[in-house]
Amino acid sequence: MGKNRFLDTLNSTRMKENRRKAGKKRSVDSFIQLFCLILVTLCIASCSLPKIIVLEDPLSPEEHLNLGVTYEMNGELDNALEEYKKASKSLPLAYTYIGNIYYQKGEFKKAENYYKKSIKKEPSFADAYNNLAWLYYTEKKNLNKAEALVIKALQLNPSKQDVYQDTLEKIRELKKTTQ
Repeated sequence: MGKNRFLDTLNSTRMKENRRKAGKKRSVDSFIQLFCLILVTLCIASCSLPKIIVLEDPLSPEEHLNLGVTYEMNGELDNALEEYKKASKSLPLAYTYIGNIYYQKGEFKKAENYYKKSIKKEPSFADAYNNLAWLYYTEKKNLNKAEALVIKALQLNPSKQDVYQDTLEKIRELKKTTQ
């Protein structure tokens, strides 16, 4: 019995030692696994994921203009402005739309610059003349120039006579009161 007991004690001691060694090995393995997990997480977090790069704009300038009009109608002026700027790369009349956004924002100097740019780039677009005239009317300045601009708009696009005529009449009324 003593022999078995000795063996049991020896086995028990060895087993404890083996468990202790195994525990250390498990802790080292756990530490290495945790360290690798942290490294992988950091790498994923710092590495950018693949991005889709669009080399060619899928929308035509006209589609950008239409999208801008939709944004403008919904009161999303900044989005409309972004779309109009994209359209203006190929459609000079988009400068008038950009001017309209700046007019709505109360940024009259920018609006004036874009209306003038529109007239320079697309001299047959009557709305640009009318809108610049209306801007001058709003600011109560350059009224003679404003009147000439509306007359030019009437000549370029007689189909909008009712709109342009209204602008002209208001300018003339204001001129009478300021003289």
